[in-house]
Amino acid sequence: MKLLHIDSSILGDGSASRELSAAWVAAWRERHPHGEVRYRDLAREPLPHLTGEVFAARNISGLPGDANLAREVEADRAAIAEFLDADVVVIGAPMYNFAIPSQLKTWIDRIVVAGKTFRYGANGPEGLARGKKAVIVISRGGVYTAGPAAALDFQETYLRGVLGFIGITDVDVIRAEGLSHGPEHRSHAMTAAHRAVAEPVALAA
Repeated sequence: MKLLHIDSSILGDGSASRELSAAWVAAWRERHPHGEVRYRDLAREPLPHLTGEVFAARNISGLPGDANLAREVEADRAAIAEFLDADVVVIGAPMYNFAIPSQLKTWIDRIVVAGKTFRYGANGPEGLARGKKAVIVISRGGVYTAGPAAALDFQETYLRGVLGFIGITDVDVIRAEGLSHGPEHRSHAMTAAHRAVAEPVALAA
């Protein structure tokens, strides 16, 4: 079994989403000692934004003659191949300005590819990445699961939507929210999130 672990927080060791996604992966490793884990840190090694030239090169079999473009195309193809090869995908996703980090959006632009992870048929779009499990580890300063701020949640709703679009419907969400509401609230939220980490891992064992 193969797991792909994605981190996108720009906060380094102080990141709640990094802490929780690492805990989920560590627990998974204990239950799958022979499993393979690949790790991609989108903040420390960001993918470049998708360009028209790279998008067009997806339809050619070889590599472009331009060396810089060839490297970008290779990175693009490596990201989609890595994703398609994984059985489990763990995504650490903090909320920035009500949505996801731009680094994570750039990665999503590399894996949502017509003919690879979705296609359009007679009945509309069809996801081609079925059979995978996804774990979304969400951190955010406010509370968005209920109340007036719920309408501003373009983080979890987007990630669930885009994963569903490409055929991934087995999705667990670990949430740590209200982290900016003071040290005590943050401590309680992180403790609750760590407890939640163990439950889906046990089910996925």
